[in-house]
Amino acid sequence: MLHLSGGSPRAWRSASLVATAAAMLALTTACGQEQGDQSPNGQNVGNQAPAEKDGYGAGSDGYGADTGAAKEGAGKAKAAGQLAVWDSKKLGKVVTDSEGRTLYRFDKDTAQPPKSNCDGACATTWPVASPEGAAAPPGVDKSLLGEVTRSDGSKQLTIDGWPMYRYAKDTKAGDAKGQGVGGTWYAAAPDGKKAAPAADEAEPPADAAPVDPAGLSTREDPKLGEIVVDKNGMTVYRFTKDSAWPMKTACTGACLEKWPVVPPVEKNDTKGILKKGFVVFNRPDGVQQQTIDCWPMYTFSGDKKPGDTNGQGVGGTWYAAGPDGKPVGAPKK
Repeated sequence: MLHLSGGSPRAWRSASLVATAAAMLALTTACGQEQGDQSPNGQNVGNQAPAEKDGYGAGSDGYGADTGAAKEGAGKAKAAGQLAVWDSKKLGKVVTDSEGRTLYRFDKDTAQPPKSNCDGACATTWPVASPEGAAAPPGVDKSLLGEVTRSDGSKQLTIDGWPMYRYAKDTKAGDAKGQGVGGTWYAAAPDGKKAAPAADEAEPPADAAPVDPAGLSTREDPKLGEIVVDKNGMTVYRFTKDSAWPMKTACTGACLEKWPVVPPVEKNDTKGILKKGFVVFNRPDGVQQQTIDCWPMYTFSGDKKPGDTNGQGVGGTWYAAGPDGKPVGAPKK
């Protein structure tokens, strides 16, 4: 069994955050809004599967509650207990509960802030994992574990903010029948990302620059020139309807499903990015968003792999962000 390495010492992290907060407070004032605590988070690209119409992995009833799912224990939240790591040749490193059952994450949930969007019949097919007795696998940073209060008041285990579930059709340890269901359900890696085999992560597309490990960096796009990418190599965008002074967003509600915000990134976890105005935007919806030169930054759900720029020019308002925060290729006013 393979394990991941642990996190950094708590004392060092506290000192670093205090220094960062002090420096960013002055910058944020210039952007016209107050500064909040940073809460880094990341996202990854997992294996894809044919999508079902409703996105919940549903059958004829809209949620898959009567599609032959195992009845015993279905819909009941069970204590996660001591988590473990299963090294699957097909899926990569997968986190399991104390019974060896695969844990899953749902693309329609959110991690920042943590929120479950699987209720009712959905939660019968995808029983929630209770945080009761949860303990991180050996070698995994225990600070990644948390919990979220669901709409019915119950608690659910989270890993790096992502709510965790089991799958009713998994009947024994080692089953992973929920992988890719509906194009929205994926086995979870021990760090909360989507589980993915090493082979899928080894080589980026031929037209894409190697992914930089920094939280935000740049790559040279053959058509657009130098543009910003996140730590997974995904293109970062700017919305021309947003405002930097004062800092405001015009992308809310359903817009965020297509254009997820870039979560906060430590300034020292960047490469080639303008440091001026590199502050965290406390959005009206409570989500924290990274900015460059005080402009809110986003990724695009239509980009499926590093090197994609499918969001470029969408609606005449979305453009890849340059290292100075400017929209690359946008018409000059």
